[in-house]
Amino acid sequence: MRRRLTGTVLGGLILALVPFLTVPAQAAVPFHHACATVHKGRASCTALVRSDIAMSAKSLRKKAAAPSGLAPADLQDAYKLPSSTAGSGQTVAIVDAYDAPTAEADLGVYRSQYGLPACTTANGCFKKVDQKGGTSYPKTDGGWAQEISLDLDMVSAVCPNCKIVLVEADSPSFADLGAAVNTAAGLANVVSNSYGGSDASDDDYGKYYDHDGVAMTVSSGDSGYGVEYPASSKYVTAVGGTSLKTASNSRGWDETVWDGAGSGCSDQNAALSAQADADTGCAGRAVADVSAVADPATGVAVYDSTAYQGQSGWMVFGGTSVAAPVIAGVYGLAGNASDVDNNTPYAHKDALFDVTSGSNGSCPTAQLCTARTGWDGPTGLGTPNGVGAF
Repeated sequence: MRRRLTGTVLGGLILALVPFLTVPAQAAVPFHHACATVHKGRASCTALVRSDIAMSAKSLRKKAAAPSGLAPADLQDAYKLPSSTAGSGQTVAIVDAYDAPTAEADLGVYRSQYGLPACTTANGCFKKVDQKGGTSYPKTDGGWAQEISLDLDMVSAVCPNCKIVLVEADSPSFADLGAAVNTAAGLANVVSNSYGGSDASDDDYGKYYDHDGVAMTVSSGDSGYGVEYPASSKYVTAVGGTSLKTASNSRGWDETVWDGAGSGCSDQNAALSAQADADTGCAGRAVADVSAVADPATGVAVYDSTAYQGQSGWMVFGGTSVAAPVIAGVYGLAGNASDVDNNTPYAHKDALFDVTSGSNGSCPTAQLCTARTGWDGPTGLGTPNGVGAF
C-alpha cells in the first residue's frame, strides 16, 4: 500500500512543509527536497536528497571506500551505453536557478573519483554563464547548488566525452528559467531541465522551449500522479522515474515504476503527434515520454561541497532530477539532436527497456499510473537500451 509523502499537494507539486520526508513503501528511506517551496509562476527543482547518507571526500579517503549510490559504471551498464566511445563534439547544457560557486571544483571531485576525464574551463570542456550568457552570476542558493551538482554529475556519468554548459537563471521564475533556456539552446545540442511548477500553457511559456535541432529534457516531477510544467510542454521530452536494481537476468538489472514519478494528462497543452498511437488515455499532452532511475532508495552518488541542510560531500540523490540529465546525456551520446524531436522515441520503441511493473497511485485511466506493456504514465515508453531511441 502506498504511503503518502508529507506535505501539501498543489498543482501537482509537493510543497514541503517539514524538512524531512519519507519515501513511499517500496523505497522506505528518509530523504528531503533540496529546493524550497514553490509559488505560482515559479518552479522548484526535483532533487531528493537521502538524509541518512553523507560522507566527506576526506573521510572517504580515510576509509578507502567507494561512495554510496549508483556510479557511472552502473548507469552505463544498466542502460547499455557507449559512454567510453561516443559523445565527442556534443554539448549538453544544464539550466538551473541561482549560482553554485563551487560547481566546477565539485564536478572535478566527482569525475576524479570515477576516473572520468577532467572537464574544466581551462581545457574547454566546462563553461558557466548567467541567464544572458555573461558572468554576472545570481545569488547563491544551497538547495539549487545541490541540484546543479546532481545535474553536472549525471551528464558526466552518462556522457563523459560531452562538453557541459551550466546556465544559471536569476531566479526560479518561469521567465528567468526560460531566458536561461533560450541562452542554453544557443550554446548546446541538448538542454536538461530538472525543475517543474504547476501545469501551464505553451501559449505563455512555450517560446522558451521551442528550439528546432535542440533536444530538451524535463523532469516529470516527484509527487506521483499530477502534471507539471514544463514537462507538459509539447516541445520537450518529459522524463519519468524508475527504481533500478541489480538482478540475475540477462540484462543484469531490473526496473519498476518509482512511485513518486510524475505522470498524467495536461489540459493546457496539445498531445505530441506520436502519442496518437500510444493509447495514453489523454486528449492532450500525456506525461511521461521516457524514463530513468529516480528512486532515492536506488539513488545515485553525487558530490557537492555546499554545506546545506546539514549535509555536504558525497550524498545519494533521487527524484526525476536524476532522470532528466541522464536522458540528456543519452541524447549527447546519440549525437544527432539536430535531426530529432521529442516524437523520436515513439518511432524507436524497440530501443528501450519497457518497464512493466509498479504504480505511482490511482488514476482515472489505469495506464496513467500503472506500468504495462507499451506506454504508461510514470515511465513513458521505457528506459534507454543503448542510444537507438534518441
